[in-house]
Amino acid sequence: MHQALLNDVPTTKRDVYYKDVTLFKRQSIVDKLVDDIAATMSLCRSDMCIRASPKGLFSGSALTVHLKQGGTLYGTDCEATLIPTADEIARFDVNDDLRWVLVVEKEAIFQTLVHLELTAHDATLGQGIIVTGKGYPDVATRQLVCTLSQNLPSSVPILGLMDADPFGVDILSVYKYGSAAMSHEAADLAAPRLQWIGILNSEFSELCLDRDSLIPMSTHDEKKAMAMLRRKHMPKEWRRELQQMVFTRRKAEIEILTRRVSQVPACAGTDKPEEGHMSEPALESIVHPLVEYVATKIRSVIELQ
Repeated sequence: MHQALLNDVPTTKRDVYYKDVTLFKRQSIVDKLVDDIAATMSLCRSDMCIRASPKGLFSGSALTVHLKQGGTLYGTDCEATLIPTADEIARFDVNDDLRWVLVVEKEAIFQTLVHLELTAHDATLGQGIIVTGKGYPDVATRQLVCTLSQNLPSSVPILGLMDADPFGVDILSVYKYGSAAMSHEAADLAAPRLQWIGILNSEFSELCLDRDSLIPMSTHDEKKAMAMLRRKHMPKEWRRELQQMVFTRRKAEIEILTRRVSQVPACAGTDKPEEGHMSEPALESIVHPLVEYVATKIRSVIELQ
């Protein structure tokens, strides 16, 4: 880091680790050391010429990213765009007709929604932006979500789609409140407007998810849930969801939504059309179950604004 500062050449935490693998032993040790030094000196990582390799993605033609070197990244509704590191970004531009922002935990779900062009889908009541940090988000992804949270009008909701498990809730918490390791930068990284829309343990019955289709909670899951329940600052709705996870000992991944039958739930008691006898209008009305679920959630939030 000292050499990077002297030469004014940014380096990554990965580069620091590989300079002496024997000394550091694990990448996580370097990550913690860098964060501890930054917190102790009340600095950002970028102040020390340290930056993480970008990994977050966004999609949506409503967002444009202008770079300090003069380039411009135009979001699209059918492809993912890599979120640059914070020190590369000059500013963001957002279209006036933007109606919603969706933060997705997993890249696989993100890519499915991008493939289905959710950001321009008629079912969502307007243009949107989808963001993913591929699990626990990097700084650049958190800064993007934070910037959107701080600058978009209150009529544009910031929504979160996570697994119904303790780690999904923890990832949501990192976006909304920031992480303990970087609490000194919370003002530039947290998005307090973020709302959790799903998938929720409390809606399993409504979604016709029987117990056998759910995943048993592991000991690791239960320990994580109990640790989170001891946190002082947690929305009561999140607390109820965690308590229900512990009580039922069941969790679910977002992918379970892609296996549901769209339009007519299996528990609705409605006969399905015979094979080969589905009408053309009925075929046209079929919506991917993931889009159906997310679009319904987005519409309900927008209509309450």
